Amino acid sequence: MTRVNVHPLVSPWGRFGLYSFFIDAPEPAVVDTGIASSPAEGMAPALAALGRRIEDVRWILLTHGHIDHVGGAHALWELTGRRARVVIHEADAPMLRSRRAHVDDYLHGRGRYLNDPEGAAKVTAAADAVISGEMEPTMLLNGGETLSLGGDVTVSVHSVPGHTPGSVAYVIDGPRSVFVGDAVQVHGAANGFPGYLDPVAYRAGLRHLRDEVRPRHLYLGHPYRRADGTPYGVELDAAQAREALQESLAIEAEVGEAACRCLADGLRETDSPYSPFASVAERLGYTGDPTLEPSPFFTSMHGYRTHFNQNVTEDSH
Repeated sequence: MTRVNVHPLVSPWGRFGLYSFFIDAPEPAVVDTGIASSPAEGMAPALAALGRRIEDVRWILLTHGHIDHVGGAHALWELTGRRARVVIHEADAPMLRSRRAHVDDYLHGRGRYLNDPEGAAKVTAAADAVISGEMEPTMLLNGGETLSLGGDVTVSVHSVPGHTPGSVAYVIDGPRSVFVGDAVQVHGAANGFPGYLDPVAYRAGLRHLRDEVRPRHLYLGHPYRRADGTPYGVELDAAQAREALQESLAIEAEVGEAACRCLADGLRETDSPYSPFASVAERLGYTGDPTLEPSPFFTSMHGYRTHFNQNVTEDSH
């Protein structure tokens, strides 16, 4: 079988680096694209240092639709002479097609709790600044597809919703190199809290990765952190991958228990920055800034609230 090398590509963004991954296959692929400036400022020079050309990329594989993963898609597509195929799950495709979808995502979720009258305007400005262009994907995914990257190199697509409805994992068949974007959160990244829209789907996705996919190499979208705050980095071996998956499940269980207790007791508006979920932060000992975008605390709490309300409605019938 053809040996396939994987190279992380780091692009600058303020205090942080955004991670994409180059799959050096007969038809080269880039997994995730950072923001508008990433292809020219990060990917092109990194590929040149490897003796590769950005013009030769033939696949742009997007793990999900968040701004820091699809922002550079149009720019990268342009640099390939519009020859690369752009691939995303159909549930997250609106985030590639429209900047407005990112604003709606904010308003319908975490924005309900942030009490920021300028919140929508800030997200609009961010989307305008860092999304390189609205575009129609070449291929829509549902999960279960197999993509050929030329020769005998194939990539299997696994649906792992939770972080977003259309989150997917790309698995290089054979070596079981797995790219999960933000579908494995552990204790979160800079904000110190795991973020997901649908906790039930997130949990199921983690179990699928742990029990069915069983990565030999796991590539994370950010350097997610352990309980003590130390980062895993973005390239994990088999043992580290299993640890990160198991730890992600354990943390979700703790967060879920605290959220369900809070919801069962009834939400209360207070002066706490974590309101109306102050008891969750207290039970978990969470002291991070819940307003710092992308506000994973409120994103996850809204997910638990949505499921709690659905269960209450079903029980009343």
